[in-house]
Amino acid sequence: MSATRDTADFDVERFAIARKRRGLKGKELARRAGVSEVTVSRIAKMRNGPKLETIEALARALEYPLDFFFRDRIETLDVDEVSFRSMSGMRAREREAAIAAGSIGLLLSEWAEARFDLPPADIPDLRNEDPEQAAVTLRCAWKLGEKPVTRTLKLLESRGVRTFSLSEQTRRVDAFSFWRGERPFMFLNMMKTAEHSVFDGAHELGHLVLHRHRSLADTLTDLEQEANTFAAAFLMPRRDVLANLPRRIDAHAIIRAKARWGVSAMALARRCYTLERLTEWQYRTACIELSRMGYRSGEPRGIARESSVVWNKVFKALWAERMTKEDVARELAVPLDEVESLVFGLLKPLNEVARPSSGASGLSVV
Repeated sequence: MSATRDTADFDVERFAIARKRRGLKGKELARRAGVSEVTVSRIAKMRNGPKLETIEALARALEYPLDFFFRDRIETLDVDEVSFRSMSGMRAREREAAIAAGSIGLLLSEWAEARFDLPPADIPDLRNEDPEQAAVTLRCAWKLGEKPVTRTLKLLESRGVRTFSLSEQTRRVDAFSFWRGERPFMFLNMMKTAEHSVFDGAHELGHLVLHRHRSLADTLTDLEQEANTFAAAFLMPRRDVLANLPRRIDAHAIIRAKARWGVSAMALARRCYTLERLTEWQYRTACIELSRMGYRSGEPRGIARESSVVWNKVFKALWAERMTKEDVARELAVPLDEVESLVFGLLKPLNEVARPSSGASGLSVV
């Protein structure tokens, strides 16, 4: 196989993505591959085409199939077009790895769309509305009324958002989203509580509807605060919250009420404050008490985590045709762990999946 490779077809962008996904600096990669650090640096800077034996050594060190580096040019993401749920405390290497996961997600999405009828995008452009009103407008457009959204992930997928899970073993990478052409993409960190993921999804939805035509590096306005405001209003509609809260609100009342909207206790406390149902002193007191009971770092007695409707249907159909996740990885020429990390955080356990009687051809997952 090696003899048929033309090193001129080696794609340096794919090399960069594999490096970022593995989080390896040049010195460490060179050590693992048994090549010089200068060689790695020259390849990264697109100087001098590498020898085939060098590419093979790098592929082994990165644990990526050799074929990955010889496929067509891969789509890359610019940091300015990606909205992160939070940048606080995030290391540059973690951010780069997450963005590189976005490129692999684009590959998997393109592969799936060539085989299945996935939901078309239905995400309006609401950049001219303030975040609270945008949430109301979107609920009206989607005919949600003012009742709670019981399955946020299912709703996002039904409206054409391509959702993926993140494998980053850190709590510093929350979530991120971006547009690629007419398709919206969203990546969620499954290490967080289910309630946190719900808010993450709504927050990223806020970016998708409010900031599609804005550079996310824009510092003139607080885009993160706008997305937070949108998420709170979208998940906890003003009139529904006011109608279903008790007259006296404290930490215990918040804990009892939060399940209705599927949000964290802290998020509901903040919403009560912004709706002026709590004074600043009452809000601070409630937050201190909630923190004492473990609701700042976690969500005791939390809701069940939602699984993906779209990816479960896709993999049911593939399994019915005797196609495994290993086959998917092989067709994409990516490591198996990349496929698993992107979707298996969103899948039901395999023993809960029943094989359908029909094959994948022409299957609609709308």
